[in-house]
Amino acid sequence: MDCIFSSILAYPAIAKSTCVTSMAHPNTRICYKKLPKNRRYPRREKLPPDFGVNLFLQKPTIQQVDSISGDNNDSEKVVWESDEVEAISSLFQGRIPQKPGKLDRERPLPLPFPYKLRPLGLPTPKKHVKLVYPELYKNPSFLIGLAREIKDLASHEHASALLSKWAPFLRKGSLSITIRELGHMGLPQRALQTFCWAQKQPQLYPDDRILCSTVEVLARNRELKVPLYLDKFTSLANRSLIEAMVKGFIKGGNVNLAWKLLSIAKESKRMLDPSIYAKLILGLGKNPDKHILVSGLLDDLGERDDLNLSQQDCTSIMKVCIRLGNFEIVESLFNWFKQSGREPSVVMYTTLLHCRYSEKKYREALALLWEMEASECLFDLPAYRVAIKVFVALNDLSRAVRYFSKLKEAGFSPTYGIYRDLINIYTVSGRLAKCKDVCKEAEMAGFSLDKHTLSQL
Repeated sequence: MDCIFSSILAYPAIAKSTCVTSMAHPNTRICYKKLPKNRRYPRREKLPPDFGVNLFLQKPTIQQVDSISGDNNDSEKVVWESDEVEAISSLFQGRIPQKPGKLDRERPLPLPFPYKLRPLGLPTPKKHVKLVYPELYKNPSFLIGLAREIKDLASHEHASALLSKWAPFLRKGSLSITIRELGHMGLPQRALQTFCWAQKQPQLYPDDRILCSTVEVLARNRELKVPLYLDKFTSLANRSLIEAMVKGFIKGGNVNLAWKLLSIAKESKRMLDPSIYAKLILGLGKNPDKHILVSGLLDDLGERDDLNLSQQDCTSIMKVCIRLGNFEIVESLFNWFKQSGREPSVVMYTTLLHCRYSEKKYREALALLWEMEASECLFDLPAYRVAIKVFVALNDLSRAVRYFSKLKEAGFSPTYGIYRDLINIYTVSGRLAKCKDVCKEAEMAGFSLDKHTLSQL
């Protein structure tokens, strides 16, 4: 125990930390706690700032520098008094000495920018100036106007001279409208020049729309060189090109070549659009010698599952079938069109009305008239003419006169056939005075009655 107390007296700094341990374990070795690094190796005391350092922007602070000696037995503290700190900081609070010279000198103005040094004048002209909208390539007015400008070119000038100016604003398919418009103007050579120029432009060609438009225009004007072996051509050409050729031949009146090309396409199992069949049926139906070909096309069209005809195509086929006497096809086409969810127009109603009148189904025609009135269909002049024929065939004088009055109230001028039908029904009814009134009205309208009508009076 004497040695323990003597060690406590010899090391008073660590007496508190080791006394408990030594009392608990009297026979063990005494373990001294190590000092931290900042105590064993203290930092260098902070020195006052050197003279010449600019502390103008720094806030003066009072610092106390503690210095701890490396020895555990000796510890000294250096404390700066407030007066000393103020005296040192006051040396750096004054104005920074300036270089000798003119203190209130004026700063020179900055040099002008290069773009302001150029002389005034117009800008440098460019080769292609964008004065139009970027969507010009799909503007029909611009493309049709371009066709008119090509038309106004001199005969010795090529179309490329004008097209090169608008090349940056054109895209694929743009010139198809221009080529079609040139075809309507009867300028197939200008259309061919436009196509040849477009072939040399990588941003415009290859394009099927321009090619098909050019082929259709040339075929319509009979300036297309037809290949000798059409079967090889149809096997290599795509569907849109074959349809363009057939359309051009039909519009040009060359229905025989159009039917031949369609037949070859059918043999090679190439299915064309149903509208092509409708146009060819209408073209062949005008010639009585081609009625057999029309019947074959009607059979082919009836076998199609993907039948998709417009109202105009249906009406044209119905008119040809009436001429051929195929009234059943007319009725079936009308019913198919209604079942497809579309509303028939007055032209289609009139065609079916004429079909039932030609088939002498007057009661069915009368039921169709009531259907037209129930659907609030506005009658045109052909509809009034066929309706009056039906009433004359039914010997219904009152309704014939009523529809004749409606015709004039609608602003239509009666035709010679309407006047003649009205005279006939008045003659059959024995109303000669009304017949004479209708004859005078027809003569005032500029019609001269035939001998057969005058003999009935």
